[in-house]
Amino acid sequence: MVAKESLDNQSKYSHQTNTVPKLQKIMLDGGFTCPNRDGRVGRGGCSFCQCESFNPDYCRDNKTIHEQIEAGKAFFRGKYSNMKYLAYFQAYSSTYASLDVLRQRYEEALAVEDVVGLVIATRPDCIDENVLSLLVSIRERNYSVAIELGCESFYDRTLERVNRGHTVAQSITAIQMCKKYAIPVTIHLILGLPGESREDILAQTELINSLPIDALKLHQLQILRGTPIAREWEKNSADFLSFTLDSYSEFVAEFVNRLRDDICIERYASSAPKDMLLAPRFGVKPSVVEGHIKKLLLQKN
Repeated sequence: MVAKESLDNQSKYSHQTNTVPKLQKIMLDGGFTCPNRDGRVGRGGCSFCQCESFNPDYCRDNKTIHEQIEAGKAFFRGKYSNMKYLAYFQAYSSTYASLDVLRQRYEEALAVEDVVGLVIATRPDCIDENVLSLLVSIRERNYSVAIELGCESFYDRTLERVNRGHTVAQSITAIQMCKKYAIPVTIHLILGLPGESREDILAQTELINSLPIDALKLHQLQILRGTPIAREWEKNSADFLSFTLDSYSEFVAEFVNRLRDDICIERYASSAPKDMLLAPRFGVKPSVVEGHIKKLLLQKN
């Protein structure tokens, strides 16, 4: 097996059109929340989450969706000629609202010039057939639509420990529903959550291979200042895997080598602002980590 190609900028979702433009995701904060924040299934959110660590500056200052997209376009202007954009509703759970609210926010994004589709990041317990029907109706107007599901782990004990508020069964159901509606789905998985051994993490590939997913985003667990998981790590770091750049690269190469050949890897590693990050500190950009991993995969082949 060779390293699967990244989809982050040149999205495979462009198969829904007759041309293949240079596509750039523009991350958005749609003003949503999560059911483990507002009390529906819990309070406080995920123990590892610090949304400010991955929201770009143009998502802040209470900008409208239109304003965020225009600021994002300005940020990426000049990267390629003739660029098109995917409105990437990334922050929190971007299907967690009434259908009327979802329709209004998605349509605001689609009304911006050169936006050709939506990528909707959400939780498995915030997907239902009404939401998927709405996305299909958008796709029928020749827009690209795709879903990213934050599964994070396929162990219920881990999901409970980090206060996710959903189950593995809900993740499986959400993935299968996306398949039913022919909506491409990417799942997110965090490597190194507390209480999971290397063997536990690798064993998840068997279930992942059995699911109708299109792509996978891998994240090393990042211990961020001020989060509940940071306090847990400071008290008992022995319950967490400790990765260096080399050991993480080796581990991810082994993980990816166990996956089906048709699962595309959109991300191999994450990043966070230095002033927020306690551990692990690789000292390089995610693109460098990706290069290490791809080199190892080629060696394994």
